[in-house]
Amino acid sequence: MSAPERPTAPANLTWLILILSLAPSVGLGLGRFAYSLVLPDMRDSLGWSYSSAGFMNTINAAGYLAGALIAASVARRFGPAASTRWSTAAAAVSLALCALTGNFIVLSFARLVVGIAAAIGFVAGGTLAATIAQSQPARSNVLLSLFYAGPGIGILLSGLVAPFVLQYFGPGSWWIVWWAMTVLAIAMTVPMFVARLDIAASGPQTARGRFAIRPVIILLAAYFLFGAGYIAYMTFMIAYVRDGGGGALAQSAFWSLIGLSALATPWVWRRTLGLDRGGLSMTIVLGVNAIGAAMPLLGHTPLLLGLSALVFGVAFFAVVTSTTAFVRFNYPPAAWPTAIAAMTISFGIGQTLGPVVVGAITDAMGSLSYALNVSAAMLAAGAILSAFQRPLQRGAPS
Repeated sequence: MSAPERPTAPANLTWLILILSLAPSVGLGLGRFAYSLVLPDMRDSLGWSYSSAGFMNTINAAGYLAGALIAASVARRFGPAASTRWSTAAAAVSLALCALTGNFIVLSFARLVVGIAAAIGFVAGGTLAATIAQSQPARSNVLLSLFYAGPGIGILLSGLVAPFVLQYFGPGSWWIVWWAMTVLAIAMTVPMFVARLDIAASGPQTARGRFAIRPVIILLAAYFLFGAGYIAYMTFMIAYVRDGGGGALAQSAFWSLIGLSALATPWVWRRTLGLDRGGLSMTIVLGVNAIGAAMPLLGHTPLLLGLSALVFGVAFFAVVTSTTAFVRFNYPPAAWPTAIAAMTISFGIGQTLGPVVVGAITDAMGSLSYALNVSAAMLAAGAILSAFQRPLQRGAPS
């Protein structure tokens, strides 16, 4: 007769979620968003238009969408723990590929792969995080937010490294930045292979659950608008800061403020996420996100840009948390992988279309201000739309 399994202490569960948060730190914080820091140098060195630069985020987002489409199946086939680990490792390898060549096709392939890997890690890791949060009802919102604040770690680290690497090595050193991001990614991947992620993987969360689109079509549409709107800000704001005369210190400060404020997400929004089991919490958080995105349109002063980074960053990943909280409130655990994947797909479609469309608008109009206008408008529209999402009967798929 085997000994009974010892319950996992709350402190251990917190550490486990922090380790899980390294998956989006690598796949999103470094794999997607660090691109914005090297975009101006890559665009100048490689002769890209804004449309070409936007395409690099579009192909990454297309990979993310493809990964989201298969993530639930991958998690069921290999288990959420293994899926989280190996997808994060694949993202780290893809970053190394970005450092090896300036060929547009190869770079596009690397951005595609890191997008696929990021989505699988995000869905599988998010499922594990939701399971852990469910086991600690009193702290569930904070625990869940810890996972979704993970990309803030990658954003902060890349913001502290990339601008100064570019300044030190000079124009054309974008590939050195990618090597630096690869080293950071490997360092953050190692703990995931050491930790026992499988202690959160048992239970019904890996089973197939029923999910219907129609009852949540409003929330999915709002999340689509968020995906399309936020990506313009995160893709082109560093170029906007640089075009306004901001050097390495200004770019680092701006990007690091986004990462730092994202790390505050669990504590800032813990009560808001529990206000309503429908779309109210998303409306509040996304509304704040839209305000942050609109602030640069009022001026180019360091104070205004800093406030924009803080306001945008503190709400950015809380929007994602609000959708997973909605899933956790309204669906049984068996449906969580499918429901989280559906949310991620809607988000992925939005962010796939966003960069290239906004890049084309910028090329046509000749100013990044138009990109920020479009970004803020889509975020505001998403905030208004999500207010109309009503709670579902708990456990009812339709």
